[in-house]
Amino acid sequence: MSYPTPWQPWQGQSSASSMLASHADRERAVDVLRAGFSEGRLQQPEFDRRVARAYEARTVGELSLLVADLPQGPLGMQPSAQPVPTFGPAVPRTFLPAPPPPTNGKAIGSMVCGVLTTMTMGLTGIPAVILGHSARAEIRRTGEGGDGFAMAGLVLGWLSVAGWAVLIALLTLASIGSG
Repeated sequence: MSYPTPWQPWQGQSSASSMLASHADRERAVDVLRAGFSEGRLQQPEFDRRVARAYEARTVGELSLLVADLPQGPLGMQPSAQPVPTFGPAVPRTFLPAPPPPTNGKAIGSMVCGVLTTMTMGLTGIPAVILGHSARAEIRRTGEGGDGFAMAGLVLGWLSVAGWAVLIALLTLASIGSG
């Protein structure tokens, strides 16, 4: 009985198939195999054989053969917009990481006002405090991001308010003492 020989670059397939596989390519193929196994598309012995072959694969073409009969594959395009060899259609949303929550706008405003207290001699301190408290309440309620921004705005705003309170107290004591 003769076993099929592994594909060789000189056998006339496309250059994308002959590209050497990276560790990330192998991991994407194994992820596709895991998804197929968890959906019941592969039996345990077949899954084990394919995973072992994926980790031994030298080229992207070998990896694409391992996942060709499965319904999903890794993303075909990276953020750099350079084509990457694909193993099939895009990965369903269930296999992708959840996107980070959006940052609360009031939290950003609070931090900006807090930073501006140094340039406005503390005049933006009160808006920083108001926006910071409002943003933290919204963040707890909606699950948005930006709690660190809101806290930074609160701290800077309260420092500004405290600075103004100390200045007014000193001026008041000075006017009482001189008059």
